Amino acid sequence: MEFDFLTPLDNDLIIDIKQLSSQHLSSKVVFHTEAEFPDISKIDIAIIGVLENRGKDNSEVNLSFIRKELYGLFPGNWSKSIADLGDIYSGESLDDTYFALKKVVAKLIMNKVIPIVIGGSQDLTYALYRSYDDLEQMVNLVAIDNKFDLGKQEESISANSYLSKVIVDEPNNLFNYSNVGYQTYFNSQEEIDLMEKLFFDAYRLGEVCNNISISEPVFRDADIVSIDLTSVKSSDSGNFTNFQPNGFNGKEICALSRYAGISDKVSCLGIFNHNNTRQESVLISQVIWYFIEGIHYRSNEYPFGSKENYIKYTVPFEDEDIVFYKSNKTERWWIEIPFFTNSHNKLKKNTLLPCSHEDYLAACNQEFPERWWKAQRKSIL
Repeated sequence: MEFDFLTPLDNDLIIDIKQLSSQHLSSKVVFHTEAEFPDISKIDIAIIGVLENRGKDNSEVNLSFIRKELYGLFPGNWSKSIADLGDIYSGESLDDTYFALKKVVAKLIMNKVIPIVIGGSQDLTYALYRSYDDLEQMVNLVAIDNKFDLGKQEESISANSYLSKVIVDEPNNLFNYSNVGYQTYFNSQEEIDLMEKLFFDAYRLGEVCNNISISEPVFRDADIVSIDLTSVKSSDSGNFTNFQPNGFNGKEICALSRYAGISDKVSCLGIFNHNNTRQESVLISQVIWYFIEGIHYRSNEYPFGSKENYIKYTVPFEDEDIVFYKSNKTERWWIEIPFFTNSHNKLKKNTLLPCSHEDYLAACNQEFPERWWKAQRKSIL
C-alpha cells in the first residue's frame, strides 16, 4: 500500500504539539501516530515531510521546527480537514525516494486530497511531476525560484538540474513550465533563450516585485507549484548559511503562496531547499498557512463552466478577433486560445487561458498578449 512509505511523527513532537491550546491549528489537524493513520476519505489537505537532501548537499533534514511553528499558529475561519501524514525517509537510492513520493502523492491526488510536501532538496519536484503519470493529463508546473534549474544534459539529477529531466524524460506530460522570480545573473543566456524557444513563461524578480498581481494568472493555470526557499532574500528568511542578498521578501512569498492556494487548479504544493534553521521555519510555516488560507477562498471557476456568469469581450485585430471573458464573481480574466485536436491541425477548438486585465488593455491597443501568443504556438507544435 502506498501509505506504507510514510512513518509516523515522533512521539516527543506529538506531545509538544498537543500541549498547545484548543484554539491553535494543532487541534484542527489529525496526526499520523504509531497508533493511528488518518482516514484519507475524511481529509482535504495532507502535509508530508520528505527527509531527502541528496539532490543538494546530503545534509540532514529536520522538519520538527516547521511543524512546531505551523501548528502553533491560529487557523482562519477554515472548514477543510487537515492531516499530517508524517515523513518519507530517504531510500537506498534517490530513485527509491522518488518512487515512494510519487506513489504517495498520486494516491492523494486521486482521492481529491491536496498534498503539501516539505523537503528536502528541490529535485523532489521531479517526483511530484511523475505523480501525474497515472492521471493521464498534461501538467503545468510553476516554480518560484531564482534559477531555472536546467543543468547540463549529462548531469545526474539534482536540485539545480531537475527541470531538464522533467522536460526530456518519457512519458512527457509537461504542457507548460513557468518560473516566477528568476534572477538574470543566476541563469546563462543560453538557458534564458531556451525558455523562449520552448514558449515557457519566465518572470524576473523585479517584474514580480514591481507588480505581484501579474503572477496570479500563472498560478491559476498551474497543477504543481514548487517553491525554492533560496528565492527569498536572507534578511527575510533567516537563511545565512546560503546567503541571498536579493529575492522576495516575507510578505511577497506569502502572497505568492496564497495565489497558489486560491487557484482552483493547483493540486500539489512543494516547499524545498530548507536549511533546517528555526528562523527559516517561521517563514515556511507562514507560507503554508497562506496556501491553506487560499484554498478556503477558492471560487470554483475552473474548469470553465456556464458562460452566464461571465462578460464576453471581443477585441478585433486585422487577421482575427481575440475573445476575453471576465468573471462577474471575482473579476478575474480569461483569454480564448484556439488549439488543434489532431496531428494534421484540422480540427480546431477553443480553450481558455487565465490572463490579467492588463492583457485585455494591451489587446485593446492592438498588442498581442505574450501568454496568448506562446500558448497558441504550443497548440500548433
